[in-house]
Amino acid sequence: MTRPKYFTPAEVAEHNTAADLWVSFLGKVCDLTPLMEQHKGDALLLPIMECAGKDISRWFDPVTKDVLQYVDPVTSCVRYYTPRGRFVHVPPAGPRSDWATDVGRPWWRDQRYEVGQLSSKTRWIRVINTLTSQEQRLQVCSEETVAEIRQRYLGYNAHAHSYTWKHAGAQLDMSRTLSDNNVADDDHELQQLRLDRDAFTPALLLHYNDDLTDG
Repeated sequence: MTRPKYFTPAEVAEHNTAADLWVSFLGKVCDLTPLMEQHKGDALLLPIMECAGKDISRWFDPVTKDVLQYVDPVTSCVRYYTPRGRFVHVPPAGPRSDWATDVGRPWWRDQRYEVGQLSSKTRWIRVINTLTSQEQRLQVCSEETVAEIRQRYLGYNAHAHSYTWKHAGAQLDMSRTLSDNNVADDDHELQQLRLDRDAFTPALLLHYNDDLTDG
């Protein structure tokens, strides 16, 4: 199976306009830009626009994966709970003649909008090119393999494939995560000790292979 692409909250937050709108919820990252275009001008988009680039997991039931529900104390009917206001594909509270009931699969269940997974834990690393002594700090997803981290680093060094990646003298297995490669994540311990995490950011050392491989 194809591995999902992982995103940091900061990456999701970059897509925060009506013309480029992402949200995350229940571990998923969704690009709702097509939905915004389809329902352009609809007031039901406002709650979504207010949360552009943010996590909206609080809107949903983690068990049913559906919008939260409650029992209306007046009618004793089950209704969707939308304290920020009703949004696209949520039915009205009562009978309406101006609402299309055949909306198909609601956007929060439609896999066409999914672009990847939200990282459950991000971490910072330093990538140091031992040939040029250049150093780059990267925020990465703990679920990513070193090969996937290398893809992030290509923006800073297009020849990253021409290097051997090492940590603490050991060559890294590019198909495994940082933790699997014994690159410890000490954030929790550092926080408990009230130490500056930036001063203890793990370093990955890049050793040039002396070939002409192009990234």
